[in-house]
Amino acid sequence: MRRMGKYTAHVAVLASAVGISLAAWGATALVGDDGENAAAPGGGAAARPGVPAQRNAEPGRPAKPAVRVPEGIAHAAEAGGRAVNITIDDGPDPRWTPKMLDILKENDVKAVFCMIGPQAQQHPDLVKRVVAEGHRLCDHTMTHDTTMDRKPVAYQKRQILDARKLIEEAAGGVEVQYYRAPGGAFTPDSRKIAAAAGMRPLGWNVDTKDFERPGAAAIVATVKNELPNGPTILFHDGGGDRSQSVTALREVLPWLKEQGRTFSFPVRTAPDTP
Repeated sequence: MRRMGKYTAHVAVLASAVGISLAAWGATALVGDDGENAAAPGGGAAARPGVPAQRNAEPGRPAKPAVRVPEGIAHAAEAGGRAVNITIDDGPDPRWTPKMLDILKENDVKAVFCMIGPQAQQHPDLVKRVVAEGHRLCDHTMTHDTTMDRKPVAYQKRQILDARKLIEEAAGGVEVQYYRAPGGAFTPDSRKIAAAAGMRPLGWNVDTKDFERPGAAAIVATVKNELPNGPTILFHDGGGDRSQSVTALREVLPWLKEQGRTFSFPVRTAPDTP
């Protein structure tokens, strides 16, 4: 998720294997404003996990969102107070995602999984497990292009909406509720595209830097040091060896509980209130 050329060639291979017609998306017009003009963080209560999306899509057009969400980037927790949000990026991965899910289940914690479209397509069993265990889905594009903010609007639209389609198909029709730009490379257009499709743009406050594999102890220390920045914490379950992330998550969750923290989901439909 960090803004660097971190995503390896295997994603490009997966993306090419999908065989989606990108030209079809490029031919469509840019989706309209959803009525919200928040350029700053925003959010609110979300649809229930596990409820299939009601899209009413027409051929060649983006599907209608199940709920209207602001375009502002969300950071706050729905529960407010001392609640935190656990978010996990770049999967699903057959080796690391099950380990992350096991730790979350052991600690009775729900998280948001930000998935790469082709990987969701290749591992629908993991996507369905994520949903079945009460977690929420997030669109993390087709190829994790951290230069999204320098690409044409049509390209951004394909990356976002093609990935949403693959993730929801892998989930058996369950709605993708958030969109996270690779490396935080949001643009006004990408936020508008996501929000019009019912996906709240999702940021983070605590970058664990686990993708760089600094050691589990360093990852844990980063969480403890940066938690005053805000409630949304970034981990990874894909993009390489995530053993340190697994070890750190196993230590972080009990520590957060010891600090009197509870766990929530990011706001989705109301203004973000840090």
